[in-house]
Amino acid sequence: MKYVSWNVNGLRACIDKGFLDFAKNSGADAIGLQEIKLSEGQLKDFDLKGYHLYWNYAERKGYSGTALFTKTEPINVTFGLGIEEHDHEGRVITAEYADHYFVVCYTPNSKQDLSRLSYRMDWEDAMREYLLKLDKNKPVIYCGDLNVAHEEIDLKNPSSNHHNAGFTDEERAKMTELLSAGFTDSYRYLHPDETGVYSWWSYRFHARENNAGWRIDYFITSERIQDKIQSAGILTDVYGSDHCPVELDFRL
Repeated sequence: MKYVSWNVNGLRACIDKGFLDFAKNSGADAIGLQEIKLSEGQLKDFDLKGYHLYWNYAERKGYSGTALFTKTEPINVTFGLGIEEHDHEGRVITAEYADHYFVVCYTPNSKQDLSRLSYRMDWEDAMREYLLKLDKNKPVIYCGDLNVAHEEIDLKNPSSNHHNAGFTDEERAKMTELLSAGFTDSYRYLHPDETGVYSWWSYRFHARENNAGWRIDYFITSERIQDKIQSAGILTDVYGSDHCPVELDFRL
């Protein structure tokens, strides 16, 4: 099975930059998208044959939102965490299959001035508890733009970003807490020492051209199925967004 995750930074714009060709040629059994920036009915004539399509729109127009495209129809699909304060921005879709859950997530950004860091901490705790609850029933595959570079190896310039959103001690500690609770960062599991491979680059300062990036897009699995991971890739040669897609190949 191959799963793909991509923060498209506006699906309509990404379609204009070749999204449909990428999706059709990806060989993915399921595709999770973040930051679709859509309202219901806004996307016309979306043609992706062979996939069941699920959308979680933010209440605020042109903001956030997630999507799931899957060849296998899930047993059940839910939207959000079931927690009022966290379910207005379209950030989570969960698909239940016979032998696992697939969770697509767009984690809230703490903002440049860290004004949303406190909310982010609450979100992280709620998300971890949600994943652990699912994991008691079936293994979990959790993907998305998680808005954190976990370790110094995960961004080009760790020293100058130490107190910036996405690389604060608090955010990094929450990722450590999640992994310690029984989950595996699939890319680091297979590539523990790999450097210089990132999934997001600022649009400023020719960051992508200079590969001054961050690895903030993940596939995380229940630890007990980490031996089922076949490959975990970061598709740095795919353009269309300020993020590139990431992928997971696994055999349950």
